[in-house]
Formats: sequence, structure tokens, C-alpha cells
Amino acid sequence: MMNLQLNEISKKAKIGKNVHIGSFTTVSDDVEIGDGTWIGPNVVIMNGVKIGNNCKIFPGAILGAIPQDLKFDGEESLLEIGNNVVVREYCTLNRGTKANNKTRIMDNVLLMAYVHVAHDCIIHHNAILANNVNLAGHVEIGKYSILGGLVAVHQFVNIGDHCMVGGGSLVRKDIPPFVKAAREPLSYVGVNSVGLRRRGYSNKQINHIQDIYRILYVHGNNTTQALSLIEATIKASPEREAIIGFIQSADRGIMRGFRQNS
Repeated sequence: MMNLQLNEISKKAKIGKNVHIGSFTTVSDDVEIGDGTWIGPNVVIMNGVKIGNNCKIFPGAILGAIPQDLKFDGEESLLEIGNNVVVREYCTLNRGTKANNKTRIMDNVLLMAYVHVAHDCIIHHNAILANNVNLAGHVEIGKYSILGGLVAVHQFVNIGDHCMVGGGSLVRKDIPPFVKAAREPLSYVGVNSVGLRRRGYSNKQINHIQDIYRILYVHGNNTTQALSLIEATIKASPEREAIIGFIQSADRGIMRGFRQNS
């Protein structure tokens, strides 16, 4: 059911079944909205936005604005939003640039109020970004990761799967999967064991992950030494390979280990 009297909804937009669009909302020509999606009042959906099924877009959100990137030259690009995504009040989600062509937010993501997602970011499924999280361009957030309120993430940073980042953190380096990160400067503060148990990881798997991160972050090894020791002493597993692969591909380097009195 759509209220067309107070809205500016393009007839060229592709709108699915059972879509609700609230008052004073703008929907541009090149927009697709999936079945069962609810869009509140005072939302702006610009060209190049694709929204999946059963999403909820709360008042004041702005989707698909052009990138805040001086290299952007008006090229066509996209903002793709998956299914069952919740976008709370006053979020700003920019579309991509010619670098990647799109900004992607995958299924079951929750973006709380005032979150900013810049151009070419990727947020994997089931991630949660709390109030006022700000992502610069080309940031990637892993599946089931949670970023606390007021977290700011530097451009091109990659945060792995199943991470927990403490509120107010400044993220300048990549964060490997399965860990908790906090303090200033941002540091390893343990394995995200609570989150992993909620996702069905066994105590054996969690202990295995903890053994890996002790070598990397607790025993005083540099990254090269730690990787060699992990490969030599830790039994192969999907978790081990995920951690090693992440670290080896971390162009910006990974966050620091715990240091007492830091």
C-alpha cells in the first residue's frame, strides 16, 4: 500500500508487492524496491539503489547519494541492499565509484541511527553497526561482526568475520577474524568467545582460535614470526586458514597486540 499524495515517487521505479512508502518520501527513477519492504516518511532514495525484500528503512535515511569522493566524475554506480536489512533513522548510504562500481550491504544487516556508509564499502551478512558508526570509502565488514557506537573506520580497512569492536574506537588497521578490539590505539583484547558460541562454535573450536591468537598477539612475536609458528605448531583448520589468509592479505597491516599500560 503506497501513499502517493504526499510523496515524489517516480513511475519508472520498480516497486515490488506489498511495499509501504511513508509520507514525504522521494523515490527516483533508477530504483528497485523488493517485496514486503517498509519505507518510513521523509526518506530519500536516489538513482542507482536496489533494495531487497522485507527491508525496513526508517525516517530521514538517505540512500544512494553520490560519493563524497573528489575523484567521482558522475559515473553510473550502485548501492545494493540485500534482504531483511534494517536501516534506522538518518543513516546515509552512498553509492559506489568506478573503483568497484557499487556499495553493497548484504542480507540481515542492522544499521542503527546515524550510521554513514561511504562509497564502495561492503558489509557482509548479519553484521551490526551501532549508532553513529562511520565508515570511510572501501571498507569491508565481515559477517556477524558488531561495531559499537561511535566507531570510526579508516578508508580501505578490512574487519574480519565475527569481530566485536568496542564503542568509540578509531580503526586504522585491519582487524583479523574472531577477535575483540578496543582501547586506544586499537588493540587485541581477546577472542570473541561469546559471539562465537552464539553462532554455534564449540569450546574446542574457540580454544583452537585462542591458541592461534596467543602466538600472534600475546607471546611477543612479530607478524612474520607468528605466522611461521602458527603454521608449524597449530593443526590446520578452516579457522586457522581464515586467520592466516586474512593476515597475509592485510595491505594496511593488522591492529596491534595487547600492551600493558598502553
